[in-house]
Amino acid sequence: MKVKLKIWRQKNAKAKGKFVDYDLDEVSTEMSFLEMLDALNDKLIRRGEEPVAFEHDCREGICGSCSLYINGQPHGPEQKTTTCELHMRSFKDGATIVIEPFRAKAFPIMKDLIVDRNAFDKIISAGGFISINAGSAQDANSILVKKENADEAMNSASCIGCGACVAACKNASAMLFVSAKVSQFALLEQGKVEAKERVQAMVAKMDELGFGNCTNTYACEAECPKGISVENIARMNREFLSAKLT
Repeated sequence: MKVKLKIWRQKNAKAKGKFVDYDLDEVSTEMSFLEMLDALNDKLIRRGEEPVAFEHDCREGICGSCSLYINGQPHGPEQKTTTCELHMRSFKDGATIVIEPFRAKAFPIMKDLIVDRNAFDKIISAGGFISINAGSAQDANSILVKKENADEAMNSASCIGCGACVAACKNASAMLFVSAKVSQFALLEQGKVEAKERVQAMVAKMDELGFGNCTNTYACEAECPKGISVENIARMNREFLSAKLT
């Protein structure tokens, strides 16, 4: 198949960027989206041109680094799919594919399709951890956790921090990411010791870094490749208000 690519090129954070058109032939429908970009870069290098900079690591939908805005959607057209899990069979022969980096004040563009998502790390450092020494594995029944809570905590912990929620939100809100990280601890007994300090610190850091607020459009949940629920946002709001009042 043949595709026409419109890719955002930007030399660095201070340079002015623009879309550049590329034509790519002999694209296999079995290629992943990142393999298609590899093929494009191989072509560019052979022509003596600078390859397109994009981020990737595991290519298994785990690390969250392959964050691209594809035809107006974070990670592309498939639901609950990261960019690296997206395959070219999702596009028609002769299709025009627009590829750009995530757009958010808190995610400044570093080069081409790569953005700096260090803001998420700063939020985690502000309070997304427990400071107790967990030690070795304890007896299964020594700390009782309701199965529903354990399941919800595991679902929340599946957030890979890719930033699709921020990219999808018209306000560039990080509420879904932060609430997932708050929930994975708030639901378990081990995380309750620092619950009040944690939620306040993480929300304060989120606001400080310039993320927008939530206006309940549910776009974040719709575009999340791991299907993180907006119920986490409600839980975080309850945790935050409780911490402020007490």
